[in-house]
Amino acid sequence: MAVTKDAHNEGLLAQLRRPPGGRDARVMLLAQFVDRTGTGLWAASAVLYFTFVSHLDARQIGLLLGVAGIAGIAGSPLAGRLAGRFPARGLLIAGHLLRLAAVGGLLLGHGIAALLPVVAVTALGERGAKMLEMLFATRVAGARRTSYQALARTTANAGYAVGAGLAALGLAVGTDTAYRVLALGNGLSYLLAAALVWRTTEPRPAATPVASSSGSAAPAAPVPAAPVPAAPARDARAERGGARSPWRDRGYLLFVLRDIPLCLDDSLLNVGLPLWLVAHTTAPHALVPAFLAVNTVLVVVLQLRVSAAAEGPRGAVPAVLLYGAALLLTCLLLATATGGGALGASLALLAAAVLVTVAELLRSVSSWELSVLLAPEGSRAAYLGVAGMSQAIQKSVGPPLLTGVVMAAGPVGWLAMGGAVVADALVQNRACARRLAAAAATAAAAAVGGTAVTAAPASAARPARPARRS
Repeated sequence: MAVTKDAHNEGLLAQLRRPPGGRDARVMLLAQFVDRTGTGLWAASAVLYFTFVSHLDARQIGLLLGVAGIAGIAGSPLAGRLAGRFPARGLLIAGHLLRLAAVGGLLLGHGIAALLPVVAVTALGERGAKMLEMLFATRVAGARRTSYQALARTTANAGYAVGAGLAALGLAVGTDTAYRVLALGNGLSYLLAAALVWRTTEPRPAATPVASSSGSAAPAAPVPAAPVPAAPARDARAERGGARSPWRDRGYLLFVLRDIPLCLDDSLLNVGLPLWLVAHTTAPHALVPAFLAVNTVLVVVLQLRVSAAAEGPRGAVPAVLLYGAALLLTCLLLATATGGGALGASLALLAAAVLVTVAELLRSVSSWELSVLLAPEGSRAAYLGVAGMSQAIQKSVGPPLLTGVVMAAGPVGWLAMGGAVVADALVQNRACARRLAAAAATAAAAAVGGTAVTAAPASAARPARPARRS
């Protein structure tokens, strides 16, 4: 076991020194580390900030985060659309600066009416920034996009861990000034991240490889230097299909819709666990930062291994079922946390934090990998923008769902939520498997057709093109 762990750690250090994408990837990973350190500061203290500094109750906090999260829904598709017209580097810098301005409003605003637009702007910038980081990964890392994503997750969660540790110091002081200092630290992280992104070079979309339905990748087709004969009608339709709008792809939209409940681990960790501890258990409040600490440490240690296991369709599709099981067990623990004393509640809540982290690890790989595999390469930026809406919608629906429905119903509410997520995971698993199988069959048929066209007389032949995934 020790040898395996040492080999894993050495591999992690080597990949961090030489990540897919070279120098630009290293700079972007550092920018994500800085950004997530500030986010860790705020995530560990946000609920308590709104409770003790802004003097909001649990329902107001859920409403604030939920309604403000609606703005975040627009962040991902808006960034995807803009990335097709403007450099992603400049857009990412703008997203960081937008959130920096929102921190000033957070410190000056009082009451839910004043805080609502501030949190809305923050959510808009956050979702747009994350989508642009995903697009950067698909462009700069190519066929190794899953490896880069795992490194990004590991680096980002190391930042979360550092931020959570610093937040614990502020929470131990527990004054209004300490909470405001934590918010200022978050704002400083946006400024530093923007400066680091400025040092990167814009990746070229043409360098992105075409991913096959099996999860492997082939080099993108080069632009021909000379005119080619006119394409048959079938190939013309395929070419147009490669640039189609995701809003007309019913199967992909259903995938995004089903993915919304499969992102509830985020609200569970950041809203459900802290408020359930404060309002329904006798566990000490000082345990709240430990949830984020447990989450970030486990992600740093396990992300690369989980990513390797869930890579490609053979790994990503079954991971959806494992996510549902992990979230169901989390809900069972929360339902039982109210029955014992402080020690029993603390142990149940810490175990729930471990399980919700397992769910997050599975979701972070499977959801992102499937969103790429199911999208046509020619429209990937637009498709990923729409796919990013699932987590943004969850951020708007999840907090009020937990505070106004699940927690209001007590332990029974957690059991009902766990069962609903498992049912959704089953449907998502089967639907993704069918679509990927159909894409593989289409690609195989197109490959056979391309061979036949190549063998035809010269007057009817045209250069073979890589099969596009539907």
